[in-house]
Amino acid sequence: MPHDGVFRFLFLISLFTHSIYAIPKTHNIFLPIQLHNHDSLSSSTSSCPAPNPNLNYKPVIGILTHPGDGASGRLSNDTDASNIPASYVKFAESGGARVIPLIYNEPIEKLLKKLDLVNGVIFVGGWAKDGLYLETVERILKIALQRNDAGDHFPIYGICLGFELITMIISEDNNILEQYNARNQASTLQFVKNSNIEGSMFQSFPPDLVKKLSTECIVMQNHRFGISPEKLQGNEKLSSFWEILTISTDENNQVYVSTVRSRNYPVTGFQWHPEKNAFEWGSANIPHTENAIRVTQSAAGFLVSEARKSSNRPNAQEVRDNLIYNYIPTYGGKAGKGYDEVYIFK
Repeated sequence: MPHDGVFRFLFLISLFTHSIYAIPKTHNIFLPIQLHNHDSLSSSTSSCPAPNPNLNYKPVIGILTHPGDGASGRLSNDTDASNIPASYVKFAESGGARVIPLIYNEPIEKLLKKLDLVNGVIFVGGWAKDGLYLETVERILKIALQRNDAGDHFPIYGICLGFELITMIISEDNNILEQYNARNQASTLQFVKNSNIEGSMFQSFPPDLVKKLSTECIVMQNHRFGISPEKLQGNEKLSSFWEILTISTDENNQVYVSTVRSRNYPVTGFQWHPEKNAFEWGSANIPHTENAIRVTQSAAGFLVSEARKSSNRPNAQEVRDNLIYNYIPTYGGKAGKGYDEVYIFK
């Protein structure tokens, strides 16, 4: 019969359709909270743990300005100008903090009032090693150490020049530094024998990234001065303050200290630049690989995690009145050199 095939097909379709609707609904999907309480549909917010009341989830980092416009006078020839490369601001913000600029040459009363609004400080890279700038770094450092002694966890990152200045101040020797040839150079970090990274910035790094630091050139060096491990360890004041974590070599194969941490305070010193990998593009030698970016992110995250431990809770409006958001950065990288963006203060 010519229609037998059609009838047989329709019959099979009817059987299949019936079988689908006949399947019992035995597989229910539950939200996580329903797995613990089938009798109620409580608000999902009730399962969220309360924030730790001992931590500050709105940390603010103070960044000390550096003399000049950050561009050898290309952007401003004002002799009173100072600057913060925007990469340091982005660095702190990427860790989850806001930023207040600490203008090194403003009236000291105003500077100290701003210092009362922050939960940690970054000393940036640069060239200034004397005069008012050195005095200001020393004043802020001493206040920060006093705060820690008084029980307020107050971290400091000394980056490149910042590390060098802290070393000069702690040693009480302005000639303690040595000359190196490590300008515009990506490098590895070699952990010193028996170095203990527990509690240090490197403990917060993913384990695989810690290993990569020793085998890949994923940190950026840009300095002409530094200190050798022998000289640091041979100075009683420095060896009692700093613990060496890593060393690196310059273009002449001379060894210098590249990362340190304070033995008794939340102070980390970098001869290298953790902020450049993700936020500076003026040099072709700055590493921008995935692992290099992870270095920036991990270093920023540790600083801010330390700042969250600060017990300082300043007035919210005073903080807003002094945030970096009140200033506009200048695009300085159009010339293909120097900092990509810089905040200039006059």
